[in-house]
Amino acid sequence: MNSFYDMIRNTGFRRGPGRLIGGVCAGISRQWGWDLTLVRVVVLILMILPVLSWAVYAVAWLLLPWQDGSIPLQKAFSGSNGSGGAGPRPYDA
Repeated sequence: MNSFYDMIRNTGFRRGPGRLIGGVCAGISRQWGWDLTLVRVVVLILMILPVLSWAVYAVAWLLLPWQDGSIPLQKAFSGSNGSGGAGPRPYDA
């Protein structure tokens, strides 16, 4: 299962430092170079759609790593810091 989490870490996505709730929009904005406000507006519009958008956001929240490389889902199941033993990693600029 750790290889799954390592694969997610290697995508380059990190939940952004400019977060309001979970940092998912900030992470998407930073990774793809999109305007943060635009990403937030699109996500809010998608949230109007029932169930699907909330489920996708929840999955992203569980699987996208924090800036230190820890993944919430892995932390929940392993009880450790979830960074795969790699230690804290700085946010890729």
